[in-house]
Amino acid sequence: MNPKTKAAAAAVDEMTKPVEANFAAGKDMVESFVKVGQEAAQKGYEQAVTMTKDQVEKARTAVAKGVDEMSTLGKDNVDAVVQAGTIYARGVEVIGKEVMSYAQARMESNMAAMKAMLGARTLKELVDLQTEFARSTFDQMVTETTKLSEIGVKVTNEAFAPINARVNQVVEKITKSAAAA
Repeated sequence: MNPKTKAAAAAVDEMTKPVEANFAAGKDMVESFVKVGQEAAQKGYEQAVTMTKDQVEKARTAVAKGVDEMSTLGKDNVDAVVQAGTIYARGVEVIGKEVMSYAQARMESNMAAMKAMLGARTLKELVDLQTEFARSTFDQMVTETTKLSEIGVKVTNEAFAPINARVNQVVEKITKSAAAA
């Protein structure tokens, strides 16, 4: 191989290293984002379970005091917990689908960026493409994180609505019973 060919091959190798590094970084970022999303969903679920247990325990204590109404209250409370659990499960499913959709979109975007970078004709063009890729990746991550946070808050509020309604009904009945006594 003549010196010019060796130099050209070395230059191509040097130009592809940042692309490979960016692809690896993009893959790591997507994997990290998916992991964070799963951890957030799990944490939210655990908090919901804990809060649900607390609310059910409060409702159970109130039910134990009321004799005839208590079996009806217990059934209604269980129905509220089941309804809350169903709402929460649907929300976790939505979050999971959103995370997977984002991961797929990022992989497609990463592949397109890599192809564009491999087709760069100059070092400046490569650097410009790499800079734009990094900026768009960050912007998309911020947007997706915000979206997932909003979905998580909405799901949590919707899931606790049946339990809160039941707690309010139980408190109202206890207050009326105490006022009558």
